[in-house]
Amino acid sequence: MTEKDYLKDISEIKNIMNRSTRFLSLSGISGILAGVYALIGGAIAYKLLTDYGRLERGETYESSILNLELMLILIAGTVATLSVVTAYVLTKRKAVQNNEKMWAPASRQLLVSFIIPLATGGIFALLLIYRGDYALIAPTMLIFYGLALFNASKFTLSTVKYLGLLEVVLGLVSMLFLGNGLFFWMLGFGVLHIIYGALIYIKLDKKR
Repeated sequence: MTEKDYLKDISEIKNIMNRSTRFLSLSGISGILAGVYALIGGAIAYKLLTDYGRLERGETYESSILNLELMLILIAGTVATLSVVTAYVLTKRKAVQNNEKMWAPASRQLLVSFIIPLATGGIFALLLIYRGDYALIAPTMLIFYGLALFNASKFTLSTVKYLGLLEVVLGLVSMLFLGNGLFFWMLGFGVLHIIYGALIYIKLDKKR
């Protein structure tokens, strides 16, 4: 056996081991689209906040604040739903192209590792809304989302780990600038996602 064949065998063994322990069929395009959804949702939220900011305090103001809360939750929910559906459809298509099972042990471990921190952060954010601590919502979402990505990264592409760390750092930095949560939310869920998706697309998707 030549050295070239030996190295080729090692590479194939490494690929088999990676496929058995990691889910590698994440879609770069889905990351880009998730970022676009977040930027559009953030722009709509900014318009709503600007309009409600012009209202005078009173009974109408109080009822309008309640409507604003519901609208912002609806926007965030819509962005999340569109992102999840897009990721599922494109990831499933990529998994088929890569001859990788969508619901393999690695993908199940990835999902569990991701959902537990994310669901905890979502519940915590809802409790902040209930308490009226609106300034802490964006930092909370960024930090818990980043922790969810970092926790899940050991079952998928290493790039996810760095995205998670950046989200956590951004969430912590936003704690120093309370009142500018929407800006940091758009930066974390919008811009960082687009950059991450573009890197995955250039590194993996475009080569296929």
